[in-house]
Amino acid sequence: MAYDEGLAERIRERLGADPAISEKRMFGGLAFLYRGNMAVGVTSDDLMVRVGQEATDTALIRPGARFFDLTGRPMRGWVVVEGAAVTEDEALGAWVDEGRAFAASLPPK
Repeated sequence: MAYDEGLAERIRERLGADPAISEKRMFGGLAFLYRGNMAVGVTSDDLMVRVGQEATDTALIRPGARFFDLTGRPMRGWVVVEGAAVTEDEALGAWVDEGRAFAASLPPK
């Protein structure tokens, strides 16, 4: 499955040249990891964000957000945000920052 390279490039710009960030192909798309923990990613035209279990319900209220579900069982702690909801840099930046902050709260891998 292809992913939106334009969205991936916008994420790269937001994350900057942080040496703790790496990229890895995952879930049929591209994931951005912070110290080895996934923070955000791109699958198809959508943004994947790791928000943590406690923040899932709040994240799902936001425009364009839905459960991350690859297997028929939604994964708490993760959301997918439709690409149309992150066309503005401010909206994308808020999600990317949230994903990076959650990944930064985890022990490095």
